Amino acid sequence: MRRVAEQTAPPESTGAIGAISAGPPGPAPDAPPHKPDAAVVRDALGVGIAVGLSGFAFGVTAAGSGLSLLQICALSLFVFTGASQFALVGALAAGGNPYTAAAGAFFLGVRNAFYGLRLSQLLAFPRALRPFAAHWVIDETTAVTVAQPDRRSARIGFTVTGLTLYVLWNLTTLVGAMGAEALGDTEAWGLDAASPAVFLALLAPMLRSTTERVTAGVAVLLALTLLPVLPAGVPVLLSALAAPLVLFLMGRRRRGAATASQKETTEKKGGRDS
Repeated sequence: MRRVAEQTAPPESTGAIGAISAGPPGPAPDAPPHKPDAAVVRDALGVGIAVGLSGFAFGVTAAGSGLSLLQICALSLFVFTGASQFALVGALAAGGNPYTAAAGAFFLGVRNAFYGLRLSQLLAFPRALRPFAAHWVIDETTAVTVAQPDRRSARIGFTVTGLTLYVLWNLTTLVGAMGAEALGDTEAWGLDAASPAVFLALLAPMLRSTTERVTAGVAVLLALTLLPVLPAGVPVLLSALAAPLVLFLMGRRRRGAATASQKETTEKKGGRDS
């Protein structure tokens, strides 16, 4: 009887690979929380639709700068990075040299390369898909992707946001460019501020910690200070220096606090010993 009981008793959990866990089934304690696919799609559609509709503002602004309908649509189809597009047509509307305007737009678009370094790790797309996915690496798709808890959700968020935004942005660009004449003076509407305003609305909820808020504030100050003296796009790139600057200063502050605490502890210990 004893031998039969030993043979039929459930195995104990040893912690080894392949062993049966004695605890309740479920995800590991350190596993990221799962987000339903429907919730990811809903969030991605919200961002894609909200930002995609602002392509109308670009179409109107670009038409007011003197570009043809074909040139305007080509910019949205092949460049597809709203801030750079607005920078280009804004410089042209102000009477700037086309090459200077293009250089400023290029420098402003360089930020997407840094986004790509991060997203390539999160998404891990096959090599055949990466050139196509790179065309959708912009502010909004990056914001949606990095907010997801796992790779599956990140891929869904990136794809839905990119597809929705690309289709809507190009359609509304066409509509805006064709309807620019009906609006009259496009500068009076202030439509060139629509895209930056939408991006700030997406960014603000992500600034949760003090470090993030301070970094954003320093970046804004750097950009505004350098804007009058540097070409378009360069102040935005240099404002990225806010991140290492804030981290360095906060690191020094923490090390100073730790040193002061250690010194105080040593003094107290010395007083007790005496």
